[in-house]
Formats: sequence, C-alpha cells, structure tokens
Amino acid sequence: MSAAVILAAVLGGGVLLIARRIFSRRKTVKLLHYPIGMMRGKTIIVTGANSGIGKATAAELLKLQARVIMACRDQQRAREAAVEIEKKAGPDHGELVIKQLDLASLKSVHSFCEEIIREEPKIDVLINNAGLYQCPYTKTEEGFEMQLGVNHLGHFLLTNLLVDLLKCSAPSRVVVVSSKLYKYGHINFDDLNSETSYNKAFCYSQSKLANLLFTRELAQRLEGTGVTVNALTPGIVRTRLGRHVHVPLLAKPLFLLVSWLFFKSPLEGAQTPLYLACSPEVEGVTGKCFANCEEEELLPKATDDQAAKRLWEISERMVGLEK
Repeated sequence: MSAAVILAAVLGGGVLLIARRIFSRRKTVKLLHYPIGMMRGKTIIVTGANSGIGKATAAELLKLQARVIMACRDQQRAREAAVEIEKKAGPDHGELVIKQLDLASLKSVHSFCEEIIREEPKIDVLINNAGLYQCPYTKTEEGFEMQLGVNHLGHFLLTNLLVDLLKCSAPSRVVVVSSKLYKYGHINFDDLNSETSYNKAFCYSQSKLANLLFTRELAQRLEGTGVTVNALTPGIVRTRLGRHVHVPLLAKPLFLLVSWLFFKSPLEGAQTPLYLACSPEVEGVTGKCFANCEEEELLPKATDDQAAKRLWEISERMVGLEK
C-alpha cells in the first residue's frame, strides 16, 4: 500500500471523527442565559481566574454584576486578564478584585485567607478552579508533589480556612473543578506524595479523584450549615492546562486544528461552574458531581466514603490542620 493511500485513509478517518465530534458537541453544549443583575451583591472567589475556564467564568459572573475576586499566582497576567474581562463585560458590570494566591505555597494560602477574612464581610461562592496538568516532577514549597499540592492540597487548605466565613454567609456554595480523567487514577495511600515513583498522567488523575472525594467528605461535614459543595467535570477545553504536554513541532498545526474542532471553548467549559455558582436549580443540592449542567454518575471509587475520610485525615496532617 502506497504512502499516499495510507495518508488518505488516515485523513479520511480523521475527518469522519471530527465531523462526529462537532455534531455531537453542538447538541450537548448550551450557553446559559441569566438575567443581568442576578448576582448583584454576591462575592465570588475564582482561583486561577486569569486564563481558561476560570477567566471565562469570572467574565460571565462579572456580566451578572457579581463582585469577583480573581485569586491568581501571576499578578501581571491577572491584571491583563482583568482589563480584557472588563472591556468585554460592557459598562454595567460588577466589580473585579485581584488577589495574590499561589496554591503551591501553604504560606501564600494562609496569607490570602487572612486578607479575605479581614476585608470581606461574606463569601457567597468559592470556585476551586486552578489546576496543573501533567507537569514534570516538581515539588511545592512545602515538598508536596506539584499536581497533588496545587490541585488538591492547596484548595483543601483554602476551603478549610474560609469555611467559617462561608458558614456565616449561608446560603453559600463551594464549587470544585475536577476532571473525567479521575477514572484513570486511584488514591495511592502508600505513596501519596510520589516519593517512590512518578507518573505524571497518573498523578493528575489521582489529584482529580482527590477533588471528588474531598467534595463528598466536605459536603457531609457541612450538612445542615447552608453551605453546599458540588464538583464538576468540564470536558476537554482549549486552555493553557496542557502547556506541559509535548507536541512535536511538525504535528502542532494538526493539533491546533483538532483542538479547535474537538475541544470546547473556555466559555463552553465555563457553563457548568457558572451553573453551580448561580442556578436556583441547584439550591440546596450538595455532594454531587455535574457535567454539562446535569448530574453525573461517578464510579464507585469516587463515592467511597471510607477513602474520602482517610484522604481528609491525611490531608489535614499534610497541610497542618490536624487538631
């Protein structure tokens, strides 16, 4: 078989797959439309709000006249994003506040929370959105494997330090951004910090499973307080999350085309976090996971109460919250 025939077969198959994906996605992704002013008077924290899903979520909340706190590590990029968001939001929008938060530093998390508690009378919604994907092996300031440290432990500490303010602000909401890739991980309690070996894909999946177990355990602990906790899986979205994934130079044009056709836009990816932050339909709903603004059925390992409790207790020790 000639190279030309093989290439034609590959391209033809690719076109069919792309067409199926396009028509399938157009049926499932629906943009939400809430009345202007719906979130007026609400204060919402969005971690990682300077790019991707976080930026799109912040922009939509600003249009609904919320007070949005952009909790970002890179202040320069946060300021640039804020200018762009405000320009697109039009004249009658809410308020943007930029705050320094590096989830790879527990010291930074403490400083951020102390500032929020000192300055903010209430927090209506906390959106734990920031994340790292398949980065090379590195450690956080306190020596935790980076993906576990940022995706799980940083947000674990952040939420726990703000939980009293969230209770005082009830009814309030916590929204946790996970990923369908949780399916390919498990919580390796024998080597949670990847000291023995490191597989970047597994560690990402482990951290996203940890997000779901954290959501479940926190929802149970906050039952009856007026604070709801729900997770979501946004699907495959065109963001900077995949910046650590190496794509060969010659394949980059094809990858960009495929991502443009296959993946959701950041705005489409922001619909479910926006739904969980705003919608009256989920008022009082807690401990669930959503995809495309509908409740998602999780694998048993993501609803394992024993594993969730064990992970919580270990996480408390790791971040210094153990009583």
